[in-house]
Amino acid sequence: MRGRALGMAVVSAVLLVAGGCADDGADTPTARPTASISSPSPTSSHTSAPSGPSPSPSKPPALGTVPPPWLGTRVLPTTGDGYGEQRPTPPALRNRRFTLPDTLPMLPGTGFKAVVTDPAPAQVIARSTWAPGCPVGASRLSWIRLTFRGFDGERHTGELLVNSSVDDQLVEAFRALWDADFPMEQLAITTVAERDADPTGDGNGTGAFNCRPTTGGSSYSQHAYGLAVDVNPFQNPYVRSQNPYEKGDLVLPELATSYLDRAAVRRGMITPDGPVVKAFAAIGWGWGGAWNSLKDYQHFSQNDR
Repeated sequence: MRGRALGMAVVSAVLLVAGGCADDGADTPTARPTASISSPSPTSSHTSAPSGPSPSPSKPPALGTVPPPWLGTRVLPTTGDGYGEQRPTPPALRNRRFTLPDTLPMLPGTGFKAVVTDPAPAQVIARSTWAPGCPVGASRLSWIRLTFRGFDGERHTGELLVNSSVDDQLVEAFRALWDADFPMEQLAITTVAERDADPTGDGNGTGAFNCRPTTGGSSYSQHAYGLAVDVNPFQNPYVRSQNPYEKGDLVLPELATSYLDRAAVRRGMITPDGPVVKAFAAIGWGWGGAWNSLKDYQHFSQNDR
């Protein structure tokens, strides 16, 4: 999700899907549960508080481990091309490694699990960016609910809306990311309000279908067909210039300029020889980080764009 969609407000912490969200697709046209891998979830270690009359006060959380209270609320001034003004990355986001609350009930089990519903239920389509005139019919979109590893190391549940022709392939790609312990902040379906929101430059939702044109173009993006996925956009920004301060530059999200230094690898970043590129290459998808004319480090698609 790039462009104005990357300036979206944070998804509601307790959003629950209407209708058959928690019933594994029982009321939907077709529910196709995939095989579940039983992988032990990481456990958090706890130590007892020290005894004594005067315990030490708690240390504040390290920068980047909890979302700042202003996340998604500070609208940036817009430039002539409609994007937000490029600004240095705030300290709280320079090593971003928090996980936002899940938007769906937890899928059962302890390891990786995915449930594919094809076609996607009408309730799911209604809260997405799909509308008549989009280049893919609603009946050709699948709804995937799946588990993923958060930056907290815990098991989380998210969702993707994808082209039905690639739903099983994408399940395998995200299964590989689970096996590699690759962390993501949130998996959610983009809404119209989020796509069209004023830019805040701090969005980071991993997602697929988004009925919109290419960044800076007029033709439909591969996201509008459900044939592209963006992974951790903040840690893996879109950049039209290798120098974020050159005239005519564009970095999206607009506050992600610190992540242009790809040599300073932090958690959630995609590297050429890392598990994310390998997972998508295994299903025949290309990476925007390998493009020559610009770099789209978050982007994977079935074709080159």
